Amino acid sequence: MSLTRFEPARPRLQRSELAVPGSQVAMFRKALESDADYVFLDLEDAVAPADKEQARKNVIAALLEHDWRERGKTVSVRLNGIDTHYFYRDVVDVVEQAGHRLDTVLVPKVGTPGDVYLTDALLTQIETARGIRHPIGIDVLIETALGMANVEAIAQASRRLEAMHFGVADFAASLRARTVSIGGLNPDYPGDQWHAALSRMVTAARAYGLRPIDGPYGDFKDPEGFRAAARRAAALGYEGKWAIHPSQIALANEVFTPPAPEVERARRILDALAEAAREGRGAAQLDGRMVDAASARMAQNIVQIAEGIEAKSSPSLAGARA
Repeated sequence: MSLTRFEPARPRLQRSELAVPGSQVAMFRKALESDADYVFLDLEDAVAPADKEQARKNVIAALLEHDWRERGKTVSVRLNGIDTHYFYRDVVDVVEQAGHRLDTVLVPKVGTPGDVYLTDALLTQIETARGIRHPIGIDVLIETALGMANVEAIAQASRRLEAMHFGVADFAASLRARTVSIGGLNPDYPGDQWHAALSRMVTAARAYGLRPIDGPYGDFKDPEGFRAAARRAAALGYEGKWAIHPSQIALANEVFTPPAPEVERARRILDALAEAAREGRGAAQLDGRMVDAASARMAQNIVQIAEGIEAKSSPSLAGARA
């Protein structure tokens, strides 16, 4: 291992990420009561320009009124882009009034490390002024050609950074790619045209300790298409995927939850290697196959995910978070 190592960001369960328009107040309680791990209240693309200010007020009220953490949710707000005149007011109003109830902010269309620096600086000033004790995390959306070109530098831009999200729709628009749907595959391309971008982003995220999250799949009436896209992302190392419709939550949770036999085998690998270590051996045999330290690292990843899911469903969770 290299002597240079970046510590992982604060762990959060993020298998399913539900997008909720800030202008749709009736959807807030449904999101709260859903099975989504992570909810972001959206002030950006899902809100028309004429509704931006009211949506911001709605989101502040939703953060103050509902106890998202008690329901086992990570709650975030997707801000408007820093190239808009809405951005600074999103940060100032939301964080000053409800920052103590907020886990992260999601910054769209991040193109350079400076975009993250600006967000970090504003958060730091407001937290200090308002006495907010827990640091608010930053998630970034990589959804432009510029952002992908700078993805490694962006991943190192702030200690607040927790996750990188792949925004396939705006990324396709930025590339002027010919595509048939949001997150879908173009039959003219021999394979998955998003593979290279997904692979680059997950590498950058993992190198610098961040969680990689796959973005939306637009056709919510195509569960098999969603499931296939999620499986491709999971195979690359992604931890979760957006749900733009409640019907996609269960699909994301299913794909990004390790199957019970896989978890059981991972625990057996760790037990076998622990026994080998007690006997002075660095490797072991399990079911006719050799397992070693690399096997242990892969197995530990699976066990950690399973333990996070078990903790979320534990009856004691609500009391622990209160």
